[in-house]
This record gives sequence, C-alpha cells and structure tokens, in this order.
Amino acid sequence: MFEWLGKSVWWFARAVFALSCVAVAGYAFAYLYGEFRTDDPFAAQFAVSGWDVPAHFFAAGLALLLVPLQLSATVRRRLPGLHRLGGWLYVAAVAIGAVSGLFLAQSAQGGSISQAGFTVLSLLWPLTTALGIRHAIARDIAAHRRWMCRSIALTTGAITLRMMLAFGIVLELPFMPVYVAAAWLSWMFNLAVCELILRWPAIQRRIGRPGRAARRLASPPAGA
Repeated sequence: MFEWLGKSVWWFARAVFALSCVAVAGYAFAYLYGEFRTDDPFAAQFAVSGWDVPAHFFAAGLALLLVPLQLSATVRRRLPGLHRLGGWLYVAAVAIGAVSGLFLAQSAQGGSISQAGFTVLSLLWPLTTALGIRHAIARDIAAHRRWMCRSIALTTGAITLRMMLAFGIVLELPFMPVYVAAAWLSWMFNLAVCELILRWPAIQRRIGRPGRAARRLASPPAGA
C-alpha cells in the first residue's frame, strides 16, 4: 500500500510540475500578444526595452515547454532521436534566453540587488547547459544528466519566481521587497532542491538508510 501511495504521489508531483512548465510557458507566449497596460511598470519598461523582451519571453518559454519532454524517461528510451532534437532546441532556447535575459537584468525593477540576482542567473543558466552538452558529447551520460538537471532547475526558476510573488500577494506583503528577494531565491532554492535530489542516495547511505537498489545489493542471494 505504501509503495502504491508513493508512486501515486510521485506521478501527481510530476504531472503538476509538467503542467506548471506548460502554464508559465503559455503565459510567456501570451504576454507577447497581450494588451499594453499603462498602470504596469513592468509593461512600461518592456515596451521601450527593445529586442531583448520578445527574445527572452519566447526563448525562455520554449525552454520551459521542452523541460517535461527532456525529463521523460520514456522519450529517452523509446525515442532517442526526439530527445536529441529537443535537447538541441533547448540549448538554443537557453542561449537566446540567457543573452536577452542578461540585457534585461541590467534594468530590472528593484535596483542593484535584483539586477545582480538576475545577472548571476543569466550567467549560470548557459554555463550549466554547456557543461551538460559537453558531457553528452563525451558520452558521460551520468554527468550529462546531473548538469542538465541543474540547468533545468535554473530554467524553472521562472515558475518559482511567480509562486513566490503569488505567495507575497496572498500574504499581503509589499511587492517590491518580495520581488527583490525572489530575484535570488527563486533559482537558488531550485538549485538547492536539485542538489538534494542528486545527492539523496549518498545522504541515505550516510544516515544508514540505503535506498531500494542498495538494499538489494546488500541482501544475500536466495538460498545463501
């Protein structure tokens, strides 16, 4: 029963994650065609920014949309060609999104602290992706997956950012301090969770709770 419950929770979490990627990507695409709001300081800034706004929203949205596809074990196993094609599209989207994001970061709302947060994100995002591709070319699949997980953690910072802003609104907190904090915490939190997931088997071993695979390896064969 507990195993079934664990699998159900895991599938539910994956579904919510995938839907969140699609929803925020859809928001990014829709923003490019939305009506201009004169009372929105972000919209006013974006209106005079130039090419970096449509480039960032489209590329970051595309990267988000590709995340569930690239994480799918079924696609990797049964459709490796589609996984590679999606991977190269993801790399191109990250490259465009990072360069345009770097330009946008220099005039981000909230002053130098939020600008620095988005600048660091725009630098780490293509770096982790490039390391992931480098390991894929070298056929080091384990390292490739680790670095791409870090890249995806940074990509999905867009989701965490909006969740933090939404919580701030629900809790009736001042918007700008929440926004400035989210400029750093949105992607730092994701990276921390990513590292915890990547290191979880080692953590289990250290605290004396080996995972299922480790327990099978440690148990004596039948009849021994």
